[in-house]
Amino acid sequence: MVYAFLADGLEEIEALAPVDVMRRAGIDVKTVGITGKTVTGNHDIKIEADILPERVEKAGIEAIFLPGGGVGTENLEASAFVREMIDFCASNGILIAAICAAPSILGHMGLLGGKEATAFPSYQKELIGARLSEEYVVQDGQILTGRGMGVSLQFGFKLIEILRGTEKAAEIREQVQWEK
Repeated sequence: MVYAFLADGLEEIEALAPVDVMRRAGIDVKTVGITGKTVTGNHDIKIEADILPERVEKAGIEAIFLPGGGVGTENLEASAFVREMIDFCASNGILIAAICAAPSILGHMGLLGGKEATAFPSYQKELIGARLSEEYVVQDGQILTGRGMGVSLQFGFKLIEILRGTEKAAEIREQVQWEK
């Protein structure tokens, strides 16, 4: 199970593009409404989350995913539940994926020390202890980070690659006509 944490103020494409391609790959993904069942994105698009935090089960988690957006990231970081889930995943070797502003949460929590990471350029200073990468999508161990909305599909394909292998990621790239 992959849990995608959604909070008011998120960047809609950063949240939904990776969820979409992961589901196309047969990965069980549940969106979790951190600020309520209906989340309003940065561009006033309303998204109905699959579940609320109390329905998240730690058993069987393959990954958690934190979409960005400045306000969305602030709302995620303000959530004790989100911080607890990040700690749980970090302690148990479970993949933690964050894009755009959201990698800053991992930096603030001290999880990026010595790791290669990226974020939206204005948030890179918040990646405390990280080795900044010029790449748009970066994996270092159990941490996957991405730059921003423009690489949302690439980020989703990397999630598929990590969770289901390169063949499955290539299959979905072809399905959606992603450049080769």
